[in-house]
Amino acid sequence: MITTSEFFQLTQWAGITTLIVAVLAIVGFLFKWGVRFQLVGVTGFMAVLTAGLFALSLVPIMRTVIPGAVRFSVVYDNGATQAVIAVPPTITETELEATLRQAASDLFSYGRLGSDQDQLNIRARAIIHPELGVSQPLYVGNVKRSLRDREDVTIEIFPEKLAQLPKSSA
Repeated sequence: MITTSEFFQLTQWAGITTLIVAVLAIVGFLFKWGVRFQLVGVTGFMAVLTAGLFALSLVPIMRTVIPGAVRFSVVYDNGATQAVIAVPPTITETELEATLRQAASDLFSYGRLGSDQDQLNIRARAIIHPELGVSQPLYVGNVKRSLRDREDVTIEIFPEKLAQLPKSSA
């Protein structure tokens, strides 16, 4: 995978190419070449490409992997301050903590709308089956993180709810 420093290197080369094409477009207008308007289009395209590469050089693309986290799926996300993830019913307390950290990292975005709150609240739930044909969601943990500060994460695990989960047969 390309790193941010490699994107910055590509940005420099694209910027140099954009300047060369812009100079060619100016020369084309001075000498009334037939391709002068096409050179203007190529210059505009190269400028947009350079700006995109520059943006990619600022933001890391690689996802942070938290050791011990289990796979989860996002079942609800309002795009602002609330999200719910589904975890397997065989999850342990240490796996749940790592999974909540992983979810907080994956769902963090500066583009989230924090209308009256500036915290993202992610709830973890598992599905249990108390009797045949009945499914019940059980909220086993919660993580709150700031929408502004990447390091401000508060994890809350509900041990009494974890105790209600079926024990794995491993």
